[in-house]
Amino acid sequence: MNAIAAQILQKAAATGQLAVNEMFHSLQGEGPSAGQAAVFIRLGVCNLDCGTGPGALWACDTPYSWKWDAPGIDPIEQLTVTSVDELADFVARHKARRVVISGGEPMIQQHALLPLVTHLCEAGYLVEFETNGTIAPTPELVDVAAQFNVSPKLSTSGVRRGKRLQENALKAFCASGKAIFKFVIADPDRDVPEVEEAVAAYDLDPVWLLPEGTDAATVIAGVKTLSEIAIPRGWSVSSRLHILLWGDERGR
Repeated sequence: MNAIAAQILQKAAATGQLAVNEMFHSLQGEGPSAGQAAVFIRLGVCNLDCGTGPGALWACDTPYSWKWDAPGIDPIEQLTVTSVDELADFVARHKARRVVISGGEPMIQQHALLPLVTHLCEAGYLVEFETNGTIAPTPELVDVAAQFNVSPKLSTSGVRRGKRLQENALKAFCASGKAIFKFVIADPDRDVPEVEEAVAAYDLDPVWLLPEGTDAATVIAGVKTLSEIAIPRGWSVSSRLHILLWGDERGR
């Protein structure tokens, strides 16, 4: 992790605040909640580096939340230390009753997130998390979360297996009773056997397949291909609605 980003994260943790990358109001683009209005809170910092290792077929679509060595990405500009009250006020300014907390990897800051999610839950919001599934949620966070959208990474991410698949964390998400498991498919011939292996090894259920892609044509073609793969296996398929509507535009 970049030293400046680490300092920002440390400052946020020490003051009970959160290192936030961006906030916006849109539609959930993937998984069971796709199409539903939601307020998004994207946290900064990630413990994986998708797209940078050997064998990678795709790159992270939000590098500005963690890839501090990339040209033009400065953690001072991309991360804001934000209080729980400020975040709750932002959510309250919108009509959506669903909040999606993503990253980066939000479980890195889950202890500071607990007061926010507890407040939102008590106010009647449904809070779901987008996570890579490598860090187990605390029991307290499980109690107040509505849903965990867990996206274990495959070898086409370029991340080594021992880093991207954490058995204890995946078992904790399974045990929560609030998790769905979605896999980004870049190369079906290579990826689908890995999905089958992970599903069997960690007893993952329910399973969703998503096409890799940052343009509408690629996503539509991917959904058609994945549908034929998913149906006989009893899995679900999700498009990437935000890509179909707005392309790779940030904040949508």
